[in-house]
Amino acid sequence: MNLSPEPRNELQQKLQWLIFSRAIFTALLFGSTIFIHINRLDATFDFSLFILYGIIVALFVLSFFYAFFRPRVRREVLFAYIQIVIDSIVVTLVIFVTGSFDSIFSFLYLVIIIYTSMLLYRRGSLFIAGLCSLFYFALVEMEYWGWIRPFDFGSKINTPNYDWQYVLYKVVITSVACFAVAFLSSLLAEQARRTRKELQAMGARVRRVEKMAAVGEMGAGLAHEIKNPLASISGSIQLLREEMPYDVGRDKLMRIILREADRLSALVGNFLLFARPPSGKNKPISLDQAIPETVSLFQKDKRCRGRIQIHQGGQKGLWVAMDPDHFRQVLWNLLLNAVEAIDGEGWIGVQVESEKTRQVSIMIKDSGCGIPEKNINHIFDPFFTSKPDGTGLGLSIVHSILESYNGWLEVDSGADEGTTFTIKLDRMASPPAP
Repeated sequence: MNLSPEPRNELQQKLQWLIFSRAIFTALLFGSTIFIHINRLDATFDFSLFILYGIIVALFVLSFFYAFFRPRVRREVLFAYIQIVIDSIVVTLVIFVTGSFDSIFSFLYLVIIIYTSMLLYRRGSLFIAGLCSLFYFALVEMEYWGWIRPFDFGSKINTPNYDWQYVLYKVVITSVACFAVAFLSSLLAEQARRTRKELQAMGARVRRVEKMAAVGEMGAGLAHEIKNPLASISGSIQLLREEMPYDVGRDKLMRIILREADRLSALVGNFLLFARPPSGKNKPISLDQAIPETVSLFQKDKRCRGRIQIHQGGQKGLWVAMDPDHFRQVLWNLLLNAVEAIDGEGWIGVQVESEKTRQVSIMIKDSGCGIPEKNINHIFDPFFTSKPDGTGLGLSIVHSILESYNGWLEVDSGADEGTTFTIKLDRMASPPAP
């Protein structure tokens, strides 16, 4: 399973960590090279040491350039690939200088693959595993056929002429190890990433619930205090309108007062619905039936009819326990939100999937304008809206209703990329008995 691309700021942090770690490794390699040089029996400065010192200097220079260009890079994934491919070439040179086929540093290929899986996940780690295998195979083949002469670094024993079966065996084992490490390390990295995203989502959900609960408790009492005077004002105006002689100007003013009072009363009612959703009666709901019914009714709405195509799909035979009226209200609000995000013609997709966590996901995706990044953390706040005639309570009400059923709402969006709202509800283990 391929995950979505790494968030930019997170990948930047990992690239910074990689550059720092490479500098530390280069310093350790430099220190060990000096130690070996000083303790060699002949204490000579042979060509192999010259190349190794050159590699170390090159790594220091590369680390400096990587650190300098990293804040200026806009394509972080490509930048990561460039660094890792160069690292693979450098490791191949280190292996060649330190004995080639007999070098003890072939394990560095595995180190490269491991940190590749942390940055680029499965696709990147498998690519680098193949590249490292190719480099090692080419190095050993050229040595075996005598096209290159390996260095005798740190030993007085010349490299023996190995049998080709043994050479092939070692190359195959090294390649298998590279791909095995790539697969396992990328699997662990992806699991860690999923867990981290789930924890972040859970933390955001908890903070959102706490904030909405505080706002709801404060607003519920205030809404009740507003609702009673509104009813008195509306009733008084109605009586005055009936008892006073008819006057065109006065009647127009009274109609405006009544209309605005009704609008304010509806707004207060919606806020009360957000603050204290009415307790519904849990009933088994077949998503195969409930979703098409709501979608079919919604397609007849004037805001949808003739310009929006709604596509339905996903897994069949799934059931949830919820008040049917609440379920229809949640789905209707999200469909309406999707329609209002689409300028002109467009489409909405409704997809149903079963989760491994014994939950059901209902995804409502639209082809609309999307939600800007600066607004994404505020869309569930009461009265927050970017629409000129919106109240900013629709998503807040949906969230509150789902919370009362141990469900929640997730959002994935970006400016000009459309929006996907995902309803999470507990899945019934089996359909109810007839």
